Amino acid sequence: MGKIILHQGDITKYSADAIVNAANTSLLGGGGVDGAIHDAAGPELLEACQKLGGCQTGSAKITKAFNLPAKFVIHAVGPVYRDGTADEDKLLASTYKRSLELAVEHGAKSVAFPNISTGVYRFPKHAAASIAIRAVKSFLKNHQQIETVAFITFDDENYNIYKEKLDLRGE
Repeated sequence: MGKIILHQGDITKYSADAIVNAANTSLLGGGGVDGAIHDAAGPELLEACQKLGGCQTGSAKITKAFNLPAKFVIHAVGPVYRDGTADEDKLLASTYKRSLELAVEHGAKSVAFPNISTGVYRFPKHAAASIAIRAVKSFLKNHQQIETVAFITFDDENYNIYKEKLDLRGE
């Protein structure tokens, strides 16, 4: 099974075959991680995303990474958290699974994930981390092509949540 690691830092500077972007349904950039990835990748990323026609919540699409230290950007659209009764858990798990499927389809051996849906989409951070870890572990059991999955956290709070749930030493 592939290795899961935890790293605190800026995902736009993390070297992986595929960097996952916490995107919105338009795929045309936004705030937070989405804006940072678009800024770091350069204007070609926006041009590539304009050709994709958006993306449904719970799914993902892939482009080249342009100026990022990766081959690909996987644009993953997590759910906006409402009250927990609108299939948010299922949609978030689907976002991680679809991102990993795209990574395998494009030959990526390493994938870096941000904290999807926990910013302006207000998904409770502990629940989101549990869903992310469970979805990734489940996928890795049946897909040996992925050698490393990194959870990249920007802040101390998310880093500590993932560290506790993964029971790992972080980088």
